Amino acid sequence: MPKKYFKKLLPSHDSVRKSRLIMTFGPLLQHHNLWHLNRRSVSGGVAAGAFAGLIPGPLQMIGAALLAVIFRVNLPVAMFSTLYSNPFTIIPLYLVAFNIGTLVTGEPNGISQLPPALENGDILNWLSGLMDWMAKLGKPLIVGLPLLGALLAAASYVAVRSLWRLYIVGQWHKRSRNRSRK
Repeated sequence: MPKKYFKKLLPSHDSVRKSRLIMTFGPLLQHHNLWHLNRRSVSGGVAAGAFAGLIPGPLQMIGAALLAVIFRVNLPVAMFSTLYSNPFTIIPLYLVAFNIGTLVTGEPNGISQLPPALENGDILNWLSGLMDWMAKLGKPLIVGLPLLGALLAAASYVAVRSLWRLYIVGQWHKRSRNRSRK
């Protein structure tokens, strides 16, 4: 299913290279691995997308595109792979990243306290307390996000490479069985 199916859906390499949008970036987006569907390029694209998926907001796809260009892996796959983080999954992912950062840095867990409540309309005291609470979250989160991103990238890279290999071996066995029946 994978490669032959997607080749039918995707434009040819020449049409991508000759695209006006791609031509404006010159040789930066001309590398063949940015558009090829092979085991190395796709698994690298998924890993780039998994790492960049933890970047906040709309910068995820830009980060994935930059990583894809730097590491010369499949660009569309990298951008598509960032979609695992969405409004439903980002909070649990950030909590896991925070916990990883807490373990690594040894900082006390700032989540054990709730953010300060706004009392008597005193916004200045509330803002000061909120900033203190957020500062306690900062260091573990800043350390934990790249670590979780690296873990997700490595796991997704290995998973895609392994699944691709299993598929290829299955196709070899299928071809071998078909030849032996003839």
